[in-house]
Amino acid sequence: MKKRNNKKKNKQSNFAKLSIFQNQKYKFKKKCPLSGKGAPIVDYKNVKLLKRYVSENGKILPSRITSVSQKKQRELSLSIKRARNLALI
Repeated sequence: MKKRNNKKKNKQSNFAKLSIFQNQKYKFKKKCPLSGKGAPIVDYKNVKLLKRYVSENGKILPSRITSVSQKKQRELSLSIKRARNLALI
């Protein structure tokens, strides 16, 4: 009998190991910069803080990029909209 060529199988298994959708071993979430001790208060008058969470085009950055918690993201978006309305930003 002929020997089977196992090279194709090895290539497939290596390719499966490099999958993008595979769970990563060391997954961690950054802490929210707006909650905890010594964190700045989210307010529409604090323009310097609000500008950090707005893109160059004037859009509010999502929490997955800024690592802000959901509760603080809602406060942040509300205060950014208020500041826009009063022409502070």
